[in-house]
Amino acid sequence: MRSLVSTAVLVVALTACNPSDTVTGPDPQEAADTLADALESGDFADVAFTDSTPDEVTAEYGEVVEGMGELQPVVTAGDVEEGDGTATAPISWTWPVGGDEWTYTTEATMTETDDQWQIAWSRELVESSLGRKSVLDLTPIAAARGPIVGAGGLELVTNRPVLRFGIDKTLVSEARAGDSARRLAQLVRIDPAAYVKQVEAAGDRAFVEAIVFRKEDVPEQAALLYDDIEGVRAIPDDIPLAPTREFAAPILGTVGEVTAEMVKKDPDTYQAGDVAGLSGLQARYDDQLQGTDGVVVNREGGGGGERELYRVEAQPGAHLRITLDERLQTIAENQLAGVGPGSALVAIRPSTGNILAAANGPGNDGYNLATYGRLAPGSTFKSVSSLALLRSGLTPSSIVPCTSSIVVDGKRFENYDDYPSGALGRIPLRTAIANSCNTAVISQAGRLHDGDLAGAAASLGLGIDHDLGFPAYFGSVRPPASETEAAADMIGQGTVLASPMAMATVVASIEAGHTVVPRLLDSVDVSVPEQADPLTQQEAAQLRDLLRAVVTSGSGTGLSDVPGPPVIAKTGTAEFDKGGKVLTHAWMIAAQGDLAVAVFVDVGSSGSGTAGPILEGFLRAARS
Repeated sequence: MRSLVSTAVLVVALTACNPSDTVTGPDPQEAADTLADALESGDFADVAFTDSTPDEVTAEYGEVVEGMGELQPVVTAGDVEEGDGTATAPISWTWPVGGDEWTYTTEATMTETDDQWQIAWSRELVESSLGRKSVLDLTPIAAARGPIVGAGGLELVTNRPVLRFGIDKTLVSEARAGDSARRLAQLVRIDPAAYVKQVEAAGDRAFVEAIVFRKEDVPEQAALLYDDIEGVRAIPDDIPLAPTREFAAPILGTVGEVTAEMVKKDPDTYQAGDVAGLSGLQARYDDQLQGTDGVVVNREGGGGGERELYRVEAQPGAHLRITLDERLQTIAENQLAGVGPGSALVAIRPSTGNILAAANGPGNDGYNLATYGRLAPGSTFKSVSSLALLRSGLTPSSIVPCTSSIVVDGKRFENYDDYPSGALGRIPLRTAIANSCNTAVISQAGRLHDGDLAGAAASLGLGIDHDLGFPAYFGSVRPPASETEAAADMIGQGTVLASPMAMATVVASIEAGHTVVPRLLDSVDVSVPEQADPLTQQEAAQLRDLLRAVVTSGSGTGLSDVPGPPVIAKTGTAEFDKGGKVLTHAWMIAAQGDLAVAVFVDVGSSGSGTAGPILEGFLRAARS
């Protein structure tokens, strides 16, 4: 009986036991997940290790991933495989590298000790090929900047060889570095005090750049840099450059290290040390030109040396195609090279509107007068006034009075000082325009109604703005506020303004026989604005008749023997006040065949005397 009772009690006891109440050991999956969280955050305070403390692992882990910069990995633990007191877990890593994802898996080994799972730490947990002293290192791969391509597919801005001169502090003692920096700065003509301060503040293994020379522009005294100044080094490099330092510089712009203002304005795009377009087309189309940098992740240090682990190739920038012609731009800049005052020359192809040259002279101080200057066009604007008068009913043969002076509402207007006396009196409009008679043109102002002058300007491509994809000023012909202002507008003074590009457009439209819209970028579509009344064939022929007379018998006879097709032209001067002194702008516009040109000189004696020789030299060189 007793044995049956005992057996019954045992059965009851066994059947009353709940498996969920069974006491078990620590969970290895929880330990693996905690490790993954620590690898992601870099904080190992909650992880137990077999032979290391959390602080030791935190420090060593920081050393391993320091070369990855600010990149943060995503780390997860897979399903644990448990054995007899040991366990393993796959650790999945994902690094956001160069717009891509670098993914791989390592393995964590765990041991159950003292009622907890402890991790065996090694650098292989971070990446399986790492040794005891290996680290990860991420190095950017700079994208090749896209070239700016001109007419005929020639690369205008492309990588060209340079030498970066500076002080290499590994080649000079700390005590002598400042003196070397001062001597180098004086030799290459940069601020010595600022450069010395920069060199002295740099690390003891730094190369501190002083100046960059185009390879062909390195001064003759370059040998002195090596022989006489301790620590000087020249590092070869290739950077995006135009054919010359001056070549279309205000338009093309520059590339260099981003400014603090750029970083502050757009921190998601730029970081200190980045290289980007700083001005001109380089800045406006930086996204297109700069491409996308790549990266390479290497294992460095340790007995295995350097080994590439992952790479994202750089994607080069796209081409930016423009219409500038390298030969004609160079000719234009050569023509302006010796001009002291501000100056500009713009050449347009009438058949297409392509801007072939947009040159700014050395007197402009870097300002883009060629396409963005806002200037009184003077008598070159009589080409526009002539169209308005033709539309009012005059013809090139119509007789108009050219007097020595004319008074409008109390304001006296005169002809220029050297106006030929033989061209005074009642003369054909053709003769008046050929000799640029101010009084004759002003005398006809009463024939025009509100908007007639602005309408004629629009038909010739002046006064209506377009977005051409670069800084461009098309001019302005505002309604006159008085009779005096209306008279001044007729001869390109008053409130009328234009850029050299706008005046080149005017003469291009006359030569082409239709309204021309200039264009510089292939990617920007241009079209004639609807508000511009079309130029008729008769109007264009009459205008060419008037401007041809300027060359055959008027103020532009200097162009009469230029080889090639017949030249049409118009000279001009415009008075302006500077410091209480009345000075004159000098202008000349011309077209020959499929080439239209405007020349502007800020201060000159006359259009024919100052701007004329420049324009003539350009046409002759362009034809050669």
